[in-house]
Amino acid sequence: MANSTRQTGAEKENLAVTYLEKQGFIVKERNFRSRQGEIDVIGFDGEYLVFLEVKYRKSKSFDGALAAVGDTKKRRICRTADYYLYLKHIPQETPVRYDVVGIQGEEIIWIKNAFFHR
Repeated sequence: MANSTRQTGAEKENLAVTYLEKQGFIVKERNFRSRQGEIDVIGFDGEYLVFLEVKYRKSKSFDGALAAVGDTKKRRICRTADYYLYLKHIPQETPVRYDVVGIQGEEIIWIKNAFFHR
């Protein structure tokens, strides 16, 4: 079961990346992991360095994929992003954004500025 879920997640993440690249997004890294957590996709959308979470749901039940990124997940992404910025020596003046790609059935929704780092 876990392997099937992981495989589906990887397939949907690939689908999201293909969609993003068609929109002009430049993927820098995928599945960045640290002790703080994991970020699915890191890349550039214009001048912005984007930390992006991909969520998939078969249907829109339970408010769909976008609602699946709760406060705990947001905090974990922000901590991981801070570590990434430190590790890669990214200048502080680099504009940063936190996005979510929700995949619900066959529909792909890209929410830019889905949340903000406090």
